[in-house]
Amino acid sequence: MIHIGIIGLGAIGQRLINQFKQNDEVTITAVCDRAEALAHETADKLGDVQAYTDHKQLLSNKQVDLVYVAVPPKFHHAIVMDAILAKKHVLCEKPLANSLEEAREMADAAKDANIVHAMNFPLNYGQAATKFAELIQENYVGKLRRLQLSMHFPEWPRAWQKNDWVGEREQGGFVLEVGVHFIQQTLKVFGELHNIKTRLEFPEDRVLCETGIIATAELADGTPVLIEGMSGQAGKEHIGFTAFGSEGVLTLENWGQLSGGKTGHGLQLISLEGVESRRLIDEIVKAVNGQEADLYDFEVGYQAQNILEALRK
Repeated sequence: MIHIGIIGLGAIGQRLINQFKQNDEVTITAVCDRAEALAHETADKLGDVQAYTDHKQLLSNKQVDLVYVAVPPKFHHAIVMDAILAKKHVLCEKPLANSLEEAREMADAAKDANIVHAMNFPLNYGQAATKFAELIQENYVGKLRRLQLSMHFPEWPRAWQKNDWVGEREQGGFVLEVGVHFIQQTLKVFGELHNIKTRLEFPEDRVLCETGIIATAELADGTPVLIEGMSGQAGKEHIGFTAFGSEGVLTLENWGQLSGGKTGHGLQLISLEGVESRRLIDEIVKAVNGQEADLYDFEVGYQAQNILEALRK
């Protein structure tokens, strides 16, 4: 049995609790949040779980094997470095850190400590993104002509994510919170990005995050990449990750819907029947048990953050 400690019990931290509970090989042993009432409330709901308000106290719990760090980005570095020092395995939320320097130090320290270290990049385990990558490898779109990421939000932060830091420039914004997932997918499926040029739109309040972005980049072979987005607009939230090719188009929309079509024809939904369904927690269990696992480690997190910093200046 792998004993889990969760540090950070906001919306994202709470979301992964259910995934941990669905795996019979892990058990949540401890939770931690600076909000004492929230820590005890969560522990009571889980039953027989220790509640803490200081992450160092949780890390001193010898029963804990792995910690899930789900605090705001500016606190990732300090907590993860303490976890590495305590020889705990670590699952960290994205982005890896609040600066490239912090991210580099964390990636190097985790590697040197010989612990399991992973990022929560859930798209990698979704059927639609898995099928998208498979079809690109099978040359479904032919020669790639353009890659485009579009992100549109009626409001930011979203209704379910009303935390101050999510809407602030230092460690929030939709480019970071949402864009990072598709930046990681771009690096995974298409390779590195070069020649990044970005134009950001900001409100008058210098504390608040971007309200718009238009950015261009290139893949290694010169294929153009367009990244555009806007918040504060009419309509519904829409996220699209689209590959335009000489023979067709493939688009991943709103995280889990995949459509495609050949040149001269309309787009049609692509069936995900038979696509392998995997879960991040299952892969973590494999890794902790010394088995080969499909994980995206801190080095992947650093590479994605390197692109993010170029986009966000």
